[in-house]
Amino acid sequence: MSTTDATLHSHLDNTTDDPSRRADLILGGKSFGDVTDDVCRIVEAPTTPRIWYIAFAISLTLTGVLGAMVAYLIFTGIGVWGLNSPVGWGFAIVNFVFWVGIGHAGTLISAILFLLRQKWRTSINRFAEAMTIFAVVCAGIFPAIHVGRVWFAYWLFPIPNQMEMWPNFRSPLMWDVFAVSTYATVSALFWYMGMIPDLATIRDRAKTKTRQIIYGILSLGWRSSNRHWHRFEVAYLLLAALATPLVISVHSVVSFDFAVSVLPGWHTTIFPPYFVAGAIFSGFAMVVTLIIPTRAFFGLKQIITLRHLENMSKIILATGMMVGLAYGTEFFMAWYSGNQYESFTFLNRAFGPYAWAYWIMVSCNVLVPQLFWFRKFRQNTLVLWGASILVNVGMWFERFVIVVSSLHRDFLPSSWGYYIPTAVDVLTFLGSFGLFFTLFLLFLRFAPMVGMAEVKGVMPQAHLDHHGHAGHGDYHGEIPHEHGGHAAAEAEVTS
Repeated sequence: MSTTDATLHSHLDNTTDDPSRRADLILGGKSFGDVTDDVCRIVEAPTTPRIWYIAFAISLTLTGVLGAMVAYLIFTGIGVWGLNSPVGWGFAIVNFVFWVGIGHAGTLISAILFLLRQKWRTSINRFAEAMTIFAVVCAGIFPAIHVGRVWFAYWLFPIPNQMEMWPNFRSPLMWDVFAVSTYATVSALFWYMGMIPDLATIRDRAKTKTRQIIYGILSLGWRSSNRHWHRFEVAYLLLAALATPLVISVHSVVSFDFAVSVLPGWHTTIFPPYFVAGAIFSGFAMVVTLIIPTRAFFGLKQIITLRHLENMSKIILATGMMVGLAYGTEFFMAWYSGNQYESFTFLNRAFGPYAWAYWIMVSCNVLVPQLFWFRKFRQNTLVLWGASILVNVGMWFERFVIVVSSLHRDFLPSSWGYYIPTAVDVLTFLGSFGLFFTLFLLFLRFAPMVGMAEVKGVMPQAHLDHHGHAGHGDYHGEIPHEHGGHAAAEAEVTS
């Protein structure tokens, strides 16, 4: 390796562990102004990389396909799907649970890691929060359309109506409505409020009147005063505390949709922790899938570093092992129960007509994450990216196996059937990805994808010693603001 290559590598690699000092989270010797420039130039640039336009065109096309399929479904009926007897739940429920799971990593990174004072979250939390919002938007479509008569969806909400009819609060569909709507509301507040200081930065740098007005409205009159920072950080902490039980409870509620039934394979108490671990697993995998190409195309490798990717790969490994333990526990419980129907269900999953789906699930969710025991794989972005995609594939198949393979062979062999999705099923699923990526690409282009104020708070310049010198990664002192925004702003002004 040449001297130039070695220097470049040292500027991009912060994965070595030195017990005497904490590793730098931001590389390249950047100042506060450099971080602001790196993040804001993406929003301020008159054009964006060509790959963005190509991706946006594809995503927008798929979003149009989603709209066409939903319209076709509403005008024709759910007979256009591959549902049959006994498989009354198909792609709609599979996709709903999949997208809700994807949304979990955003709140986990934002709220739980914030409360645990994990400073490495600052470069990726905004990214993950946006992913959460867009995944929940995609998830919310499917409960509405799977009931068939979409024009009666307002029956799900406890609002007065001319029929004096109130919702059935024992219905799992009602639990989903309240859980997902509450989760979406808190997540959106958390995401937007965290962006306010950064939106004000873009407002102050704006060169045109239109941008000043738009970002001025979005920043809600932010002046970066001490009072504003104090109110902001208290509110952020309270929202984090509120979101933490939500991230655990929402997917537990989704798992209750299955667990309250009397169907073998579903009626089990392991579902809530099993679903939550799987949701964190798939959510982090989606963050990695999205963040690796983004940091490359937008030149953010010194802010979203290899250490961030390695930390996420370790979480994927840990949660993947939890999911693998849940798979094994399910088989053990089926055998230990002595219930022949329960045992048949799990043997049918592994060796029946849908065995191909089961073993895809096991391969992607249990075997692939084992690569991350090895540092060279955790630090290889191509391997990490490919593995994260396979994890998402595996988690979708997990939902498919839970829903379809438990339904297609019920108590009466004469009623057994085989579910085959139709083209409408498949196109609706692909269209949901189109909607997700359309929203996500717009976010990358017009909003600060990295929390500048938070990132500055974990840089050495924000932690001055008693001589007024910047720290070198060993941040042991207390600072008045967790985000470091006020301290960072003062340091930037004085510099």
